[in-house]
Amino acid sequence: MGLVLSDGVLHFNGFFAVTIGIMVLFIGRRLNNAFAPLREFSIPEPVTGGILFSLIIALVYSTTSIEIEFDLAARDLLLVYFFTTIGINASLSDLVKGGKPLIILLGITIAYMILQNLTGISVAKLFDLDTPVGLLGGSVSLIGGHGTAIAWAPRIAEDFGLSNAMEIGIASATFGLILASLMGGPIAKFLVTRHQLKPKEHEQLDIGLSDDQQESQINGFDFLDAIFSIHICIIFGFLLNEAISQFGLQLPLFVTCLFAGIVITNLIPDSFPRLTGTKWPSRKPAIALIADISLGTFLAMSLMSMQLWTLVDLAGPIFAILAVQFIVAITVNIFVVFPMMGKNYDAAVVCAGFGGISLGSTPTAMANMSAVSQRYGNSHQAFIIVPLVCAFFIDLVNALMIPYFLANF
Repeated sequence: MGLVLSDGVLHFNGFFAVTIGIMVLFIGRRLNNAFAPLREFSIPEPVTGGILFSLIIALVYSTTSIEIEFDLAARDLLLVYFFTTIGINASLSDLVKGGKPLIILLGITIAYMILQNLTGISVAKLFDLDTPVGLLGGSVSLIGGHGTAIAWAPRIAEDFGLSNAMEIGIASATFGLILASLMGGPIAKFLVTRHQLKPKEHEQLDIGLSDDQQESQINGFDFLDAIFSIHICIIFGFLLNEAISQFGLQLPLFVTCLFAGIVITNLIPDSFPRLTGTKWPSRKPAIALIADISLGTFLAMSLMSMQLWTLVDLAGPIFAILAVQFIVAITVNIFVVFPMMGKNYDAAVVCAGFGGISLGSTPTAMANMSAVSQRYGNSHQAFIIVPLVCAFFIDLVNALMIPYFLANF
């Protein structure tokens, strides 16, 4: 059955979880259309619907004591689809142009990760809490997200006797995700308005369809060709992931699929004969449509499945740490990221993405940039350098930084 009620837990299987995720996405769209401030500040539609639904689930739990859980395996597949489309849309010329900005953003992000950990540790000390608590409110759960928090919490609990390390990490990652989802759009609006920024040239959207694209038709074979191409890249990405794992390096599948998309897109010439009889679908409307659907549904499912009631007991210290982290993230974004990335429109879109990176996750960063791009215009550069920094380099840096802070602070 799709629904199972056992021991006070109502469990939805993958089919129901995806269906509800789509419904939540539509609810977010309707709310954004109904309330101008949500559109004005470029709040992503899945964020609007997902947060509302998680609050409803929390209300159900508070009145009935029934927990609601979702099978999220299909959600994780949507993330692989999404990042594969980003790789398919990446041209070599964009990667070359993104070289210097990529290095600059990576340098800023590494410095920010150090600052984030020092901030978390400092605030934790004010509550007479140990260093591991500050790190759990730092790069472990914020810039690292739920995955890093879940990976490190058992080790921290065992090595430092912090029995509720998992709860602290999950709580910090959850509230950080909400703040990151709400931060990127307003920051971009502030920068675009204050500096009167516009895209240098009109670019087709990497995620979603512009008004003129929506008027054009995408037939079934266009959509099927895009799916077929994505699957080819995922197969190569899986093989690459397996090969890398043989050398002891564990990377998320979506990272290797992103690279597979980049490599295949830039190796296949336009004249290469394909079974479909069409050109490789890089930057075609069907790819942008699939990117929009997969990212929106993924983020809606992530937010709607938050169990907010599990975080109440940890609210005091965590809220204090997150409040300071929020202020630091905004300050760094406006006064460091924006000027160092060039003080132009691309920089403003990158800032929307950095808002998602700093306290949330890679999908949050992409959703923030997507919402801004659909309102003001696209930035291919931002959609290339931000996922490369936050989907690949952050995990590597965090893997070295966390043990160092645990051992020396």
